Amino acid sequence: MRNIPLLDLKAQYQGIKNDVNKAVEAIFNSQSFILGAEVVALEKEIASYCGVKYAVGVASGTDALKISLHAAGVGRGDEVIVPSFTFMATAGAASELGAIPVFVDIDPKTYTIDPSLIEKKITGKTKAIIPVHLYGQCADMDRILEISRNRKVPVIEDCAQAIGATYGGRKAGSFGLAGAISFFPSKNLGAFGDGGMITTQSEEFAGRIKVLRVHGSAVRYVHEELGYNSRLDNLQAAILRIKLRALDTWTKARQENAKFFDSELSKIKGVVVPYLTAKNTHVYHQYVIKVDKARRDGLISYLENSGIEARVYYPIPLHLQKCYRSLGYKKGDLPNSEDSADSTVALPVYSELTMPDKKYIVEKIAEFFRKGV
Repeated sequence: MRNIPLLDLKAQYQGIKNDVNKAVEAIFNSQSFILGAEVVALEKEIASYCGVKYAVGVASGTDALKISLHAAGVGRGDEVIVPSFTFMATAGAASELGAIPVFVDIDPKTYTIDPSLIEKKITGKTKAIIPVHLYGQCADMDRILEISRNRKVPVIEDCAQAIGATYGGRKAGSFGLAGAISFFPSKNLGAFGDGGMITTQSEEFAGRIKVLRVHGSAVRYVHEELGYNSRLDNLQAAILRIKLRALDTWTKARQENAKFFDSELSKIKGVVVPYLTAKNTHVYHQYVIKVDKARRDGLISYLENSGIEARVYYPIPLHLQKCYRSLGYKKGDLPNSEDSADSTVALPVYSELTMPDKKYIVEKIAEFFRKGV
């Protein structure tokens, strides 16, 4: 029996091991660990890669969201529009500021926030909209930005899963007031620990982020406002700079893997492959199929018993999470989010996945539906 993990970071490391080890040794020799020259260099490289003027390193993707919201003026009692079908950090970042997440349903094809439902949720208290570029595909930014302009509500892009993805030829993180990037190890561009980055076209906004990330201080021991301890490590930046050079190659391999799965899995009755809109390029942070909800958990068990790791992202939509019970949402309020939580499953798609492993995954999925397990 094979052993195919959902993600194989050990295989990725082998391809860059020598460069990473040299970079780590150089940091150890310099003893420069917090912020530093590697962070400054990475910020410039990420800004260039994403097609923006500025990028500011922070301690995590969650902090990238929270500090962006703070810098945009979001505070206690304000409302922030977010999709319900996403990771907790999207809404949690708003909640940590005392703001109220207002949950909106998703497009059932793309799994990204449905723009047609956003405007009716905007009130006088709405201070931001967070579209999530889920699984590696951008949300419908044309329609979202139109709403943003008309209603004068800033957009903070959640790019945690979508670095390198494009919409209409522009990179994720280049559309809104800010883009929040995560460097969590499992991301397409992952650190050897936590890390994050905020992208923006605004010099003023970037300057505010730089103050907020070091306890609200532009001059040492002088604090203009209450901020955060949210600095990107020099060590992580050095590793990320090496990985960034390989990112497009890794992305292309993910896209080729997804293309193979699209071709083969679409032949299997009962499997719906990912939907790609005409304006998007997808970076496949996750390759997510949809199946009948009555068979989803059985498929996962069958794959795992065959040595294939599969996972659900995300089994409980945020509007139904216990921590948000006080907001009054109930089952049935956001049907597309709820249906997706019950019927989707992520398959391995990492760049080092071999052809024999890809064929084996397809074979086992076909076998499951053929046997009617």
